[in-house]
Amino acid sequence: MLKNIFISILAFGMLLGISGQALAEEQGNERKGKFTYQKLYKSCHEKGVISSSKPPISPDAKTQAQWKRVFDKKNFTEFGCEQEWATLDEQQLLNIHAYLHAHAADSPSPAKCK
Repeated sequence: MLKNIFISILAFGMLLGISGQALAEEQGNERKGKFTYQKLYKSCHEKGVISSSKPPISPDAKTQAQWKRVFDKKNFTEFGCEQEWATLDEQQLLNIHAYLHAHAADSPSPAKCK
C-alpha cells in the first residue's frame, strides 16, 4: 500500500515537471524576440519597403494587455512590412511577443527600440 502511494506521488511529480516545461516553452524567448524584431525591419529597410531600419513601434508604445490582444488576433498591419510578418513562424511570433510584452509601457522595465 505504501509503495503504491509512493509511486503515485512520484508519477504525479513527474507529470507536473513535464507540463511545467511545456508551458515554459510557450512563453517565448525575449532575447531572440528582440533580435528577430529588429532583423525583420532591417530586412524590410534593405528591400526599400520602409525608409528606416528602426522598428516603427517600440515596446513601450502599448501596455502588456494591448500586446497580448495584437498577438492573439495576429493583426500586424500597423507594423508595416506585412510580407515579412507573414513569413514568421509561430515560435518567432512567440519570441517577439515575449520581447514586446516584457518591455511594454506598464511593465517593470519599459524599453524603446534603439
